[in-house]
Amino acid sequence: MNIRYTLNGARHALATAIVLSSLLGSNLTMAVEEPKFETLLKDEAFEIRRYPPLVVATTLVPGDMDAASSRGFRTIADYIFGNNTATPAGASAKIAMTAPVTVAPVVPAASAASSDMAAEQWQVQFVMPGQYRLDTLPRPKNEAVSLRELPARTTAVMSYSWLNSEAKVQQKTDELRAWMTARKLEPLSAPRLARYDPPWTIPMWRRNEIQIDIREP
Repeated sequence: MNIRYTLNGARHALATAIVLSSLLGSNLTMAVEEPKFETLLKDEAFEIRRYPPLVVATTLVPGDMDAASSRGFRTIADYIFGNNTATPAGASAKIAMTAPVTVAPVVPAASAASSDMAAEQWQVQFVMPGQYRLDTLPRPKNEAVSLRELPARTTAVMSYSWLNSEAKVQQKTDELRAWMTARKLEPLSAPRLARYDPPWTIPMWRRNEIQIDIREP
């Protein structure tokens, strides 16, 4: 492999990402709040984390994973961008974007289904910024958006990069479940796909995770 050409290709990809970011009104270096957690175990691409209680905005969307992800994202983005009531007088407020955005199949907890991608309904979820409590968040005007507080939880996580197809997400979910089985970890939730980056991020730099809540070992 010619290292000079590889470096030139990387520079070209970076320049392309910066141009796209500029056109879309985004800043690649902008800090985006992420949920805090405690790492209990790290095993290469796998982790066990402990999360504190979190406040989330959620919507349920029918369809396949890609269609539901897109529609659900737009629905909750509409809420945080101002389709809400923040004061008794009815004024709205903008809420800062956070990461990741998660999507999960709506299936029974610890489902043994052969394919999570066969789900007909999906839950799309944004974690709300830490400055808010459930009782201080603006109220959604769209009834499809609900607010709730998640209790503290322990979560098994597999991290990976690149693009997400249904087949890729199912493969990574199966790998995480196999890792959990080998360590006798009991699942307590359906798997969630967590995406941390905007869609114009270069594929090899994208941060993705599969997350499954577990009974703490």
